[in-house]
Amino acid sequence: MRRPFALLAASLLLAAPTVPASAADGGDGDEGFALKDPRITESSGLAASRLHPGVYWTHNDSDDGPYLYAVDGATGETVARLTLTGVGTPRDVEAISVGPGNRLFVGDIGDNLGGSWPYVWIYELPEPEKLRDATVRATQYVVKYSDGPRDAESMIVHPKTGRVYIVDKKEEGGHLYEGPAELSASGDNVFRPIAPVELWATDAALSPDGQRLAVRGYFGGIHYAWNDGRIQRKGRLSVPLQGQGESVTYSADGSRLMYGSEGTESPVESREAPGGEGGDGEGAGAEGGDDTAGDGNGDGNGNTVTVVAAAVVVAVLFGLVRRRRKG
Repeated sequence: MRRPFALLAASLLLAAPTVPASAADGGDGDEGFALKDPRITESSGLAASRLHPGVYWTHNDSDDGPYLYAVDGATGETVARLTLTGVGTPRDVEAISVGPGNRLFVGDIGDNLGGSWPYVWIYELPEPEKLRDATVRATQYVVKYSDGPRDAESMIVHPKTGRVYIVDKKEEGGHLYEGPAELSASGDNVFRPIAPVELWATDAALSPDGQRLAVRGYFGGIHYAWNDGRIQRKGRLSVPLQGQGESVTYSADGSRLMYGSEGTESPVESREAPGGEGGDGEGAGAEGGDDTAGDGNGDGNGNTVTVVAAAVVVAVLFGLVRRRRKG
């Protein structure tokens, strides 16, 4: 994936206040944690297990191999590493999602060459009933797009129907792509655009009831009513400023949105989900892809001013970068 702008932003954010990434005392990790495993350096996808409460699945972006990590949200420690067989060499793994029947879907859908690979892959495997290091055979699906190759980092699986969707990654905003009703391991699986997404998307997640869609970017996010895939924009998400904001998932009960970032011992930060108990979960976030965000927690005017100032500087630099690209 392309990182120059995100890395520039990360350097600016070092001076901004951060919320400690740790599980709540005696909690289950839904209040946030840090990934402790030194092997996880580019966490790029995140999915809450429904089979193992409090456990989150993640994986590295690239150059790691066919591995998935199960992380205890209460401690941040890895409790299992799965090695996938039955697949080729992963190229750019960007997303993970849990489907019906506790099936894990892994999206090897990134394109470091900006949309030049004629096809990408999705892997499907059963979530183990016991959490321990294991080798698991996966099914590999070939994915193509009806309108040509593209870069993508966001993949969701409907929790009721099992249908797979992808959001492509474009600075000016992309589209939600719908896959076939059932994926085929013997032929191409063509994904077709069905709705615009007004964000430079780095990940997306469906609520456990299949009614709400959350899409995040580096510095903001948007939530939609699912509406059978004909999504309807409802508002902005309160996305934390992170050095390399890459992932999002709903907690297993749907009350929280968990936001992950790349980097060694990277934080997974928690925010109230729109429609969750106690409010609609809206806060300052991306509006049509703008790079603005707030912490949504009322941590004090000083912190808010600093975060907003950092976001403004990032937005200005982002505009300069885009102008240079178009000039």
